[in-house]
Amino acid sequence: MTRIPRGMRMAAIFLLAGVGSIRGQESGFDRMQGMGDTKYHLLEYEPLEQTYHIFVRLPDEHENGKKYPTVYLLDGGATFPMLGAYYHYLRFAEEIPPAIIVGISYGTDDWQKGNNRSRGFTAKSAERDYWGGAPDFVEFFRKALCPLIENSYAADSARRIVFGQSLGGQFVLFAAQTAPNLFWGHIASNPALHRNLDFFLNTKLDPSATKSPRRLFVSSGADDDARFRGPALKWMQFWNEDDSIPWALKTVTLKGQNHFSAAPEAFRQGLRWIFNTQTSE
Repeated sequence: MTRIPRGMRMAAIFLLAGVGSIRGQESGFDRMQGMGDTKYHLLEYEPLEQTYHIFVRLPDEHENGKKYPTVYLLDGGATFPMLGAYYHYLRFAEEIPPAIIVGISYGTDDWQKGNNRSRGFTAKSAERDYWGGAPDFVEFFRKALCPLIENSYAADSARRIVFGQSLGGQFVLFAAQTAPNLFWGHIASNPALHRNLDFFLNTKLDPSATKSPRRLFVSSGADDDARFRGPALKWMQFWNEDDSIPWALKTVTLKGQNHFSAAPEAFRQGLRWIFNTQTSE
């Protein structure tokens, strides 16, 4: 018979005891205090035959009768747990005011299982026949998501903010350039314009089309992939030289950030700028 050293026997006992102690327990999601009071909605949107998973983080502060700005996070399956918890730290530091955070998730990264971000976040492209669904996604916000949030929670319809990373950043620019009154604030992190930059350089709005000054924050990581950074810089230069833009515009290069690391800093700087611009008016 093979003899097992005493130390290994004790480790096995502790391991088995640990496994036995967690069986049958709930997920404990409500104990992730950084996520605050989080609600969930399953939203079936028939015009696109699409299911969306909507996560809502309510502000820790709550005053009866008060409305709060709402930050909509694209790619919410990844950005909501990351930025919803980061918001908790930003509030500790009093860098931003209380807000409602909304994550919009497809529930998967796999397009075959329903992740249609390449369609929903994009303007048309001659290089990709399945791109071009951004107008329909705008209507999803108008007809389904914003009414759901604003009828269910103390969300201020006049202070909607949208955050998007990569292709999500492309949708943020699409909304700012084609539907400027849908959102009050826009944050585009590393917008991916590599297949349809011309659309974003040639689509202009009459400044009188906006109800009041909108705010558009666009950032590009200094270490972003060249195929994304080049078009983003061209967009920044083009619109910074246009005196007729219908938004207050802030463009930033984020030092030391690459395509995927930049989202938290873009979120932080974008929200700080949007809210500070508000208080300076």
